[in-house]
Amino acid sequence: SSGINAEYGQELSTINVSKPKVEEPKPVPDVNAPNSYKSNNAKEIEILNYAENFRRQFVHLYRDRKPLFLAPPNEFNVEKLVCTTLRPTLLPYKELYDWDGAAQFVSDYLSYVPLELPNELPESLFSSTEVLRQQKGNCFDFSNLLCSLLLGAGYDAYCVCGYATKEVTLMDQSRSQCPLLKKKDAVQKEEGKVKENKYDVKPPRDLRSKYLIKMEERKIKEREDEEQRVKDAELARIAELEKPAPDELYGMRVHCWVLVLAGKREVPENFFIEPTTGNSVEPHEYLGIETLWNNTNYWVNMQDCSHGIGEMSYDLGDIARWEFMFPHNDKPLLMLPGEEEFDMPLDEEEEDVEEDSDMPGSWVDEIVIPLEDLQRRCPQGKKTILYKQAKYEIFAEYLMQDGMVSRLTEFADSALTQPVKSMEWFKHRVDKLETRETDLVTNKVTETFGAGRQRALRQHVYYSNQTGSEATRIMDFDHSARTDGLKAREETPAKLIENYCNRDDFLTKRLVNYTKRVKKFGPAEGNEKPVNQVTEFYSRDHSVPADDDIAELTFLLNEEKIFIKHHLQDQRIIASTHEYLKPQLSEDKGHVQITTDMVSSFQVERRAKTPKLMHIYQTIMNLIEKEDRCIENVRASEQEVRDVLEQRTQEELTTELSVSIYDTARNDTAKKRREEIERKKRDDEARREEMELDYLAPFLARIGDPAQMTADLAEQLKNDCLKDLTTRLVDMANLIQGRFEKETQQLQWKQNWYQQNQTTMTKEEEEEYVSYCSEAMFRIHILEERLNRHKELAPQKYVALESRLRNDNRLSEFLN
Repeated sequence: SSGINAEYGQELSTINVSKPKVEEPKPVPDVNAPNSYKSNNAKEIEILNYAENFRRQFVHLYRDRKPLFLAPPNEFNVEKLVCTTLRPTLLPYKELYDWDGAAQFVSDYLSYVPLELPNELPESLFSSTEVLRQQKGNCFDFSNLLCSLLLGAGYDAYCVCGYATKEVTLMDQSRSQCPLLKKKDAVQKEEGKVKENKYDVKPPRDLRSKYLIKMEERKIKEREDEEQRVKDAELARIAELEKPAPDELYGMRVHCWVLVLAGKREVPENFFIEPTTGNSVEPHEYLGIETLWNNTNYWVNMQDCSHGIGEMSYDLGDIARWEFMFPHNDKPLLMLPGEEEFDMPLDEEEEDVEEDSDMPGSWVDEIVIPLEDLQRRCPQGKKTILYKQAKYEIFAEYLMQDGMVSRLTEFADSALTQPVKSMEWFKHRVDKLETRETDLVTNKVTETFGAGRQRALRQHVYYSNQTGSEATRIMDFDHSARTDGLKAREETPAKLIENYCNRDDFLTKRLVNYTKRVKKFGPAEGNEKPVNQVTEFYSRDHSVPADDDIAELTFLLNEEKIFIKHHLQDQRIIASTHEYLKPQLSEDKGHVQITTDMVSSFQVERRAKTPKLMHIYQTIMNLIEKEDRCIENVRASEQEVRDVLEQRTQEELTTELSVSIYDTARNDTAKKRREEIERKKRDDEARREEMELDYLAPFLARIGDPAQMTADLAEQLKNDCLKDLTTRLVDMANLIQGRFEKETQQLQWKQNWYQQNQTTMTKEEEEEYVSYCSEAMFRIHILEERLNRHKELAPQKYVALESRLRNDNRLSEFLN
């Protein structure tokens, strides 16, 4: 058997399996690109020669440095200076006006392709228009596009060529925290800070032993230090496990990113932007800088980067730290110590070169991003980013049926297998839902809504594993949009708490306590939660004395009691209280019996009068009415909760998205209206063509529409047509002549009337006569002009019709 195994092993050793190479098709550049993409003009050739001279001097002086990334070929294999590849562009979208929006769009819209050789510069640099067309690129393409947008928006931005860590060059964010979680933690810390106010009332003096207090604080500190030590050890252990493997190319991986200097657009300090992620990053992410450039100049770093780039100077006018290529440096120059301006003479040849070395304009065509691409954001409309214990998903607007545009999922492990929390963002929903945060451990769900929702609901907190009226939920409302001023409602199986604001009756809070529900058979509507106690809290009404102004009103339903607590009077520490017993109906069922024993009062003022029996009766009856209204309000609140839950269930089953009237591509109403207008336009054109009838049709109908034309019939048709035209021309002339004579006769009659009544006419009648004569003369003049014009055109029309008849295909054979 061993021989057989050896034989099989020898046969198997001769079989070699190699992985097939899949060559991706090389992208074909746009054939309709301008000529500036395919060739260089005289100015560009001159500036390339100038850059080549600069490169040779640099290589001669610094042989151990990386080659300069100066003039890589573009998509048409034409060398172009990197400065002229930048095309400052301001797009008509407010989302791209700030640096964070522009950076986020570039990182989302483009697909990242790492450099083929991570420690070498790329062989080419495509134009931003070509990168947008292909929708992919390397870090230099990302930076070139982002820097063009930032320069157009007014930022002092630069492309930076240098070195970065492996995670940055590969866009590996699996070991970094999600930026959204960082912002959330920062907001929570800010909210957790308590602002000290020097006008706050100081706490009472602590009379305990200082020694005991000190010993207790020491024990607490030792316990906290021990807990922190254990926590730090655990974090260190996790960090050691998550520590990446040693990188053989550490410090040599080429990368390109964007630098924004302070000054323009009210930028307070310099910062870096990682274009592949769209985030502002700390300097320790980058290991060194070789060069940087914008659309006007090119700088070479002369500083030591062995300790990182955080402590470097970014004053580009400092010639000791930054060597610029073109002499027209727009940064103020800092002279070297001990040097004077006259100590740096320039010969005539160098002066001539400096005068002629102006930067040519960008060869790149105008950057255009359609609105559809801006809204789609990502390739295929969606993108997934993996962070440390988090996954962030981005969706284009209207891509998801429920209107979701992004989702952040947090996990308990680094393998992303145990989700613990989910955060979803929505847009364009008819129900105004904006965010939904779900705690997958406790099943707590928090939904936030925008303004304009029905019942002014702004936030809804509930537990997905609890259903029905026994569930715990919190609803926040926009009190300014509600007539009852409801601000918040919290419901638990045992309580219902409602908070109000700016009410006319000064009600601020209502607290309802329930007893255990008694199970009954029958419809669920009649099995309401039994109310045990209702307490209403009121704010101070200064138009009423404090002893008469109710602060707390409690209805003890099971005990048949009503308790009232009034507001505190000035300079008092105890408030007046009243307790009323609800009376029982008498045997005749129409009257109640009121006695003084039904009232138990505590009056702060000793001189307060004892209330009369009639006053007690009216007070009790008013309180009973309030109790009935209060119970009705409680049941109305419970019904509103049920209505909201039913509405939310229906909204989630049939999600509807709203479309702006200006979004003609998606708005079905506007689309249908546009199609209807186009349809009517086509119908009108068809109807207009039909109206252009054959002028011989009525005359052919008179003679029976003969199948074959003869000379006699042709002559007859011609004479009939010309005779008909002559008749119509004469009738039109007679009509104009008749109107002319009528206007003339009326004017003469008016003039005769004026001659007869001239002496007795008032001033208003004279003005009316003059006005009538002026208008009549104008009409007569117009009729005269029309008649003369008609006489001039009549012969021409006759000749034109005769010529048309002779050239008609049906008559020309017999008339010519």
